[in-house]
Amino acid sequence: MARLLVLALLVVNFTASVTAQSFAQDIVAPEAATGRTAKDGKLAKSFMVVAANPIATNAGVEILKKGGNAIDAAVAVQLALNQVEPQSSGIGGGSFIVFWDAKAKKLTTYDGRETAPSKATERRFLRPDGKSMSRDEAIIGGHSIGVPGTVRVLDMAHKAHGKLAWAKLFDPAINIAENGYAVSPRLNGLLTEEQAMRSIAPGSTLYYTADGTPKSVGTIIKNPAYAKTLKSLAKKGADEFYTGALAKEIVKAATSARSPSDITLADLKNYKAIERAPICMMYRDRNICGMGPPTSGGIGVMQTLGLLERFDLAALGPKSVQAHHLIIDTGRLVFADRAVYIADPDFVQIPTQDLISKDYLRTRGERLSLDKRIEKADAGQLSRKYAYVPAASPEQISTSHFSIIDAEGNAVAMTTSIEAGFGSRVMVGGFLLNNTLTDFSYSDIANGNTVANAVGPNKRPRSSMSPTVVFDKDGNVEIVVGSPGGPAIVGFVTQTLIGLIDWGLTPQQAVSLPHVIVGGQSAMIEPELAPMKDALTAMGHQIRIGEFPSGIHAIRVTKDGLLGGADPRREGSVGGE
Repeated sequence: MARLLVLALLVVNFTASVTAQSFAQDIVAPEAATGRTAKDGKLAKSFMVVAANPIATNAGVEILKKGGNAIDAAVAVQLALNQVEPQSSGIGGGSFIVFWDAKAKKLTTYDGRETAPSKATERRFLRPDGKSMSRDEAIIGGHSIGVPGTVRVLDMAHKAHGKLAWAKLFDPAINIAENGYAVSPRLNGLLTEEQAMRSIAPGSTLYYTADGTPKSVGTIIKNPAYAKTLKSLAKKGADEFYTGALAKEIVKAATSARSPSDITLADLKNYKAIERAPICMMYRDRNICGMGPPTSGGIGVMQTLGLLERFDLAALGPKSVQAHHLIIDTGRLVFADRAVYIADPDFVQIPTQDLISKDYLRTRGERLSLDKRIEKADAGQLSRKYAYVPAASPEQISTSHFSIIDAEGNAVAMTTSIEAGFGSRVMVGGFLLNNTLTDFSYSDIANGNTVANAVGPNKRPRSSMSPTVVFDKDGNVEIVVGSPGGPAIVGFVTQTLIGLIDWGLTPQQAVSLPHVIVGGQSAMIEPELAPMKDALTAMGHQIRIGEFPSGIHAIRVTKDGLLGGADPRREGSVGGE
């Protein structure tokens, strides 16, 4: 565990170095790295699932074998992840889904992001003296809990596109909950680092022994409370979560927790998942498509690629100092725009098309140089004036992503989260509730600033989740990809796409590339890139070295079939036939 502590210090120090600009505070101490496992990727002829844990991958594969489609498999994967990767996602959180309907030739995106309770105000995370709460003070307890969206968005997507009966999709997860699963090395390591949940029941008894020691690797955990929840949702449908007995349990748990929530039954009843128009942009001869706001992810990926497009990245190659220098500087520009312009589009006018327009990116990209750092990376100037100032949303990286392509050619890219590691630490019905409301920009409110991403009633906080589907020059699905990582998601996904498109790597090679993570005025590089540190420093960059636990899961359609890759930094696996 000493290695985890070293990482935590590295990331905290990294964070401290970038606080000169408020948007730079977005990089915060992450879900810790727990080592790497070499992976070979996999080729499948018919269908494929790539998810963050083999048990979850197998749940999706089981559904596909029974004749289900990609949406059906997505439901099964998420219900399984809730158990085997509880620190990262679950039905107590929120999700974004990008879905390609192969028969209809239509791309649809679904927004299942959490919402603030109707009583929430922009001063939610301020102390009585008007100062901002600390991260732990804000996160742990009821008042950080947003109205969960994952069950509703899965229900919405399934009703529109599902093939198997809703109840059938719960069978794998019910079996896991009743028969148990073995604690993995990663889960054990994160439970060891975790402090707050050791004293918060019922999570304390589910994951820890009587003396507060994390359950050891290989210990079988059964979750009868979650099995009961799953059976109820399978029988009664998603409405049970939002208007039934489970809704009452959720409200009771949130309002009786430490720092009680003001969430109501009406907030749950009124929650709606939203079908939103996808956003797309050409990069070279590919069409990159993803989610628009309230996530900044789709815009960020497209902006980064658009800014880099004028450079010959193929010629520079994956070992080039200049390529990584460009990735750092484009990331700084993208972060600056994100901090000003991105929020909930139902409350704030978001200049989405302006931000990804070729003319805007061409002009903005003129600041980039092959050999010198941009001195000041600030937000771009748009034709319409916006009265917002840069604002932090210190999103944490306890998120998960899975990619699916079924035998019919339908594709799902789904990124799902409960925000911080183990969310709010409040557990009900065998699952953890999110702390997503701390993704709002509350520290800037303490300073009296007007920011786009302020807390507000029924509002969705800004995200960085970037589920992405890429189409080839003939309009066929070629790549399905995404990652956890908080604001670093944009960099993870973009670097993977550069690896696949510009550098001709396999999915496994691309997701295994060493990362460069941008945070305001500084950057962190992974140890493999350490030989570049001096050269990058000479260009003007502030560089630190450390591990950053992405969880990139990618599928590429090739002439030989479906080729998948799972990030070696987590416990993901590729399954298919």
